[in-house]
Amino acid sequence: MVHEPNNWGRFGPDDQRGTLNLLTPALVLEALRSAVTGEVLSLAMPIRGATSSAAPTTVPHLRGRPLPQHFMSVDGGDYAAGARPVGDGLRVADDALLVTHHGTTTHMDALCHMWTGDELYNGHPAARVRSYGATRCGIEHVGGVVARGVLFDVPRHLGLDHLPADFRIPAGLLREIATPRPGDVAVIRTGWPLAWERSREEYWAGQPGLSAEAGAWLAGLDVSAVASDNAAIGGLNAHQLADEPAADDLHLILLHRHGIHLIEMLWLEELGAAGRTEFVFVAAPLRIEGGTGSPVTPLAVL
Repeated sequence: MVHEPNNWGRFGPDDQRGTLNLLTPALVLEALRSAVTGEVLSLAMPIRGATSSAAPTTVPHLRGRPLPQHFMSVDGGDYAAGARPVGDGLRVADDALLVTHHGTTTHMDALCHMWTGDELYNGHPAARVRSYGATRCGIEHVGGVVARGVLFDVPRHLGLDHLPADFRIPAGLLREIATPRPGDVAVIRTGWPLAWERSREEYWAGQPGLSAEAGAWLAGLDVSAVASDNAAIGGLNAHQLADEPAADDLHLILLHRHGIHLIEMLWLEELGAAGRTEFVFVAAPLRIEGGTGSPVTPLAVL
């Protein structure tokens, strides 16, 4: 059992959804009141091509990770020989396979994605996580997320296009922008994907992100999820690793201790330009049984 502040046992001994339990029907209805204009923005990065093509190099990703791969059976070039005939001269191009990986596309981390010791979130045994899937805290327990989103546009607040690579966002800076309510999804814009458009090497030189105290502050306010346009919620160094000791690791603070799902590698430029701090946040992962995560297309309804 962890001894730091945590949500273990709060939602029952068998809980596998964490703070998503806060999203009651009444809270979802209240969140829907955050929509004013009805405009819908996608907050997802694109998935392009396959590793063998040049297309994936145009999408932000962590160096060395398996790239998103999208195979189609249409031209025989990358998966199957020819499109499938369906009669009367018609032919169909089938999506045959989609492979994604943490750190390479917009995705949600499941509560089984990271842990310490022998226990997942809520004391579930880590031994139940195997190569064939996790039998506890898998991504299939998420369902759909409909909540009030709160945008923390940190670089805009500071008058910057994007944060520097070594910037770690303190709790006080978040507090200057907004204070989320229980059940809200905290959406953190660092602007770092803009560095990719300028220089791949600059993007891989590190990443800005939340500090440990900022993550603990959000957890203490009972957010239902934390989302960001960087690759790890927290910051990364030039080796694309976190510098914090294990006790301050954002994945352990949020996923493991508090049961707060993480959504990473969003595209937040249009949302930031819209100037809206509050909106309706919608996301649903693929129902991958035992999955440690899933690609998602989060939506902001303004």
